[in-house]
Amino acid sequence: MSLYLDYNASAPVLPEVLDVMIDTYKNVPGNADSRTHIFGTNAQKLVQTSRNTISEVLGVDQSEVIFTSGSTESNNTVILGIEEYAEQTGKKHIITTAIEHKAILEPLKYLEKKGFKVDYVKPDTSGRISAEHLLSLVDDNTCLVSVMFVNSETGIIQPVDVIGAALKDTDIIFHVDATQALGKLNNEIRNLDYNLMSIASHKIGGPQGIGALIYKRSKDYSRPPIKQLMYGGSQERGYRPGTTPVALVAGFAKAVELCEKNLKINHDNCQRIKESFFKAIEGIEYDINGDIKYCLPSTVNISIHGLDAEAAFLCLGDDYAFSNGSACNSSSHSLSYVLEAMGLDETRKSEAIRLSWSGETSVDFSPFISIVNSMI
Repeated sequence: MSLYLDYNASAPVLPEVLDVMIDTYKNVPGNADSRTHIFGTNAQKLVQTSRNTISEVLGVDQSEVIFTSGSTESNNTVILGIEEYAEQTGKKHIITTAIEHKAILEPLKYLEKKGFKVDYVKPDTSGRISAEHLLSLVDDNTCLVSVMFVNSETGIIQPVDVIGAALKDTDIIFHVDATQALGKLNNEIRNLDYNLMSIASHKIGGPQGIGALIYKRSKDYSRPPIKQLMYGGSQERGYRPGTTPVALVAGFAKAVELCEKNLKINHDNCQRIKESFFKAIEGIEYDINGDIKYCLPSTVNISIHGLDAEAAFLCLGDDYAFSNGSACNSSSHSLSYVLEAMGLDETRKSEAIRLSWSGETSVDFSPFISIVNSMI
């Protein structure tokens, strides 16, 4: 049986989540916006209960949870949705990092073509950006700062807490892509200062195709000035029209509930797995890509000396699922733009592989490392 070590791309659906979804498909067939019969009412109740579950874990009001198809849609809603506000105020400056997901970088390229100025902050070899440098770029024309909480390729935690605290009392919108942080850094998420946050279900054992955009109301209870991308019905407070996928929402909520319940044990188990990996590679020469003290225990990005990563995927792909970066960029066969931004050389980038797991992963790295060792 193949060993799955690509949880940062997508985590397998948890059995409890699947049970909830199957039960919903069987027993809650209604449209959550059909108010004239019991089937619609039951669907709406389930959506509301699920929204409450997620809001309680995140420490926000239930009205601040907007369901989307995932973090890509949430990110695009923030980046493209700010255009009208920026045009009206004349503030057309955005700050982000060079290591964001393509769901941030690509819509920003679109805005640049429309006259926006975008600063891309690079990390150093630690994989972590400087909060002080980023904040030094803020000026009177800055309307948005967008920084990921955890990098999907390296697992490095970014200083969003420092940035959020510095921007808290300004009129600058601070957006955090917390796709890789949810389920691992829930306590930190609850204590973070931000205006908008993107999360996804499928990184924590929930179904693919569902996520959320979280927005925090300001002191005067107004919403961030983000305009919706689509038009139709009034679902999701006007941000996201379309029939609510009730079973996906219920599965998402169950996954959030479980990741919160098992937060400590998953963290400890992931740390033990990581320790076993490094024990298994003793005697092999390698470089860790990113400062390990800022890295999640569920991720390792490593360049093994003499190992061609593409050759490793070809030889091991049927038995071991791992990658060399974000799934959004895998089809291009190009070396990682994240490692490029960190200033790593061509050899180190070509030797880089990423392994990621969950607290429920059961793994003996010895056979994997034995095969790798024979390739170098």
